[in-house]
Amino acid sequence: MKPALLVIDVQKQFFGRSPVTDESLNRAIVFINEAIAFFRRKGLPVVCVQHIDEEDGLLPGTPGFDLPEHLAILPDDPHIHKTYGNSFNKTPLEQVLRDRGVDTPVICGYMAENCVLSTYRGALDRDLRPILLRNALASRNPGNIPFVESINDLVSLGGLMKLLS
Repeated sequence: MKPALLVIDVQKQFFGRSPVTDESLNRAIVFINEAIAFFRRKGLPVVCVQHIDEEDGLLPGTPGFDLPEHLAILPDDPHIHKTYGNSFNKTPLEQVLRDRGVDTPVICGYMAENCVLSTYRGALDRDLRPILLRNALASRNPGNIPFVESINDLVSLGGLMKLLS
């Protein structure tokens, strides 16, 4: 197993929509940052995926497109820009993972029932073995997170640390 951490759509645009969304994102970022630190210690890839939506004004160079300051993504991490829910659709994500020998994307981010789930399914379509990272998913409706977790493979950060030790 060669994993990479995929951090999906944790962008400033999605904060400020509601207190519930902000709380969900901030809670997930705590776990995402712990996972990022672990992946870095292990020398494993961390990939940042950012959504583009011209109609919503979510474009590179706009403040909403940027990552929140408290997210531990680095400028030299691979950054993938997507226009579809599935992060693999019409992006170089698959090639970025294949070039690094990755067969297991560990997926986290926003929004559990949309882009995260679509990317999970997209990984399956490409014969990868995706896993969702427990407690590292966010949603504007956090009640959807347990459902998404229940229908997909899921790992806790502690479990992942044991697997990769």
